[in-house]
Amino acid sequence: MPTPKPTLIDHPYTPLAKRPLPAGRPRSWYVLHNRKLKAMRLTIALLDSGTYAPSYATNTRIRRTAEAIGVNPPSKATCALVRTMLRKRH
Repeated sequence: MPTPKPTLIDHPYTPLAKRPLPAGRPRSWYVLHNRKLKAMRLTIALLDSGTYAPSYATNTRIRRTAEAIGVNPPSKATCALVRTMLRKRH
């Protein structure tokens, strides 16, 4: 079976346009939604930097990664969510 050639990406990533969040939800929904978005950004950054196992993703390492990518320091709950996402990445 022929091996597919790797795809060369020659342009930078551009994020999609943001849409407003749905109105009328309880505040806790918005807090959790934003926490999940931040955790996803941090998880992707950790995976890109070579941190694949949750045991290596300490709160300090996650907070340093947040600083490196320009995100506000995450809370303990967000750090725990990042480790959960690293566990369930398959």
